[in-house]
Amino acid sequence: MPTDLTAYVRPTQGAPRVSGMAAGIVGSEILKIAADIRALVAKGQKICNLTVGDFDPKQFQIPEILKNGIVDAYGKNETNYPPSNGMPELRAAIQRYYARDLGLEVPLESILVCGGARPVIYGVYRTVVDPGDVVVYPLPSWNNNHYIQMCAARGVPIQCSADTRFLPTRDAILASLAEARLVCLNSPLNPTGTAMSLEMVKGISEAILAENEKREKAGKRPVFLMYDQIYWMLTAEGTTHYTPPAVLPEMARYTIFVDGISKAFAATGVRVGWAVGPVDVIDRMSSILGHVGAWAPRAEQLASAKLLDDKAGIQSYVDGLKHGIVSRLSALHEGFQALKAQGLPVDSLSPEGAIYLTVRVAPFGKKTPDGSEIRSNEDVRKLLLDRAGVGVVPFQAFGYPDEDGWFRLSVGAVSLRDIQDAMPRIAETLRALS
Repeated sequence: MPTDLTAYVRPTQGAPRVSGMAAGIVGSEILKIAADIRALVAKGQKICNLTVGDFDPKQFQIPEILKNGIVDAYGKNETNYPPSNGMPELRAAIQRYYARDLGLEVPLESILVCGGARPVIYGVYRTVVDPGDVVVYPLPSWNNNHYIQMCAARGVPIQCSADTRFLPTRDAILASLAEARLVCLNSPLNPTGTAMSLEMVKGISEAILAENEKREKAGKRPVFLMYDQIYWMLTAEGTTHYTPPAVLPEMARYTIFVDGISKAFAATGVRVGWAVGPVDVIDRMSSILGHVGAWAPRAEQLASAKLLDDKAGIQSYVDGLKHGIVSRLSALHEGFQALKAQGLPVDSLSPEGAIYLTVRVAPFGKKTPDGSEIRSNEDVRKLLLDRAGVGVVPFQAFGYPDEDGWFRLSVGAVSLRDIQDAMPRIAETLRALS
């Protein structure tokens, strides 16, 4: 008979048993919303799930060269540990990829491969941020608040608005730059699907260079820029992706890129990401993440190397992926604009990149047929889910404080038909309010 340990592993009252950081960390707000959706689906309700920043393989599959490359590598028994900084084949492929498609020449020592982009972000924080250091980041944005807590840093959020398409300006960054150790930017931006303009990238880069020139003369540590460009290949037509070092080459001294295959190739579960940055920073990041064991699997790395060297295959695949994404985003945007023209309390920002659309649904003060008043974004979220069968994520999940009706809608897990069927349900739900 096995020994029953149930009584010993259940939580008990008394002194805290975990660290203060562990006790204070909160889980993903989006996962909580996903639980609500699963409960309704389990009851047989059809849901247009616009919540997950992921790709449903039924809608978007990974490239064949990547899939076949992974299978081939396992067939060749590529199952042992990879080098802690990444397979040489993949690091060299990333080097060629950046030179070819981004116009950036970087040494191999600037490249660190990880098990997806999340370890890269964590590594950046751990490498350049000490407890009490200031991290400047925009609101809304993805997960910066959680990384700040894990590193005992001091977050200085910059609240953005629809006036700037929820993107930070040079002036907004300047207000807190003198005390910053790390500035975090993401373009195209999760959750908004908007992208930084050349003027924005140049202005913020100029401000960081000016600040670091003063710090260098004073013998002080520099401020670094974490530039998350995981969605850079998924820009909409008419939108150009800009990088700080391409605009101002000296920014390469202070820019740490976050990148990977997860979004551009619908390969979220394959877990291959990388950092590109100053050699001294990347060297220390490699040591930190090596102790964590945050490397990507060997077979997936070798397959990713083949993928990144296939220029024609990449172009063909991404063209098809973007067509599917843009058709869905456009259907949502045009649908909400049509509802707005009919006088319903909605709006949306035109999509510029990633897999997200920013939508405003603001029937505040109105009442549902059962007499409940709509007062908050959470009320709106539940209204759309329960009555229209549509799952959306309020900007509160991305740190945004105002209850003014802004939501992220993600199209990676739905079909065009799902969206077309959902729009009339949204309209009917809003018209039923009094």
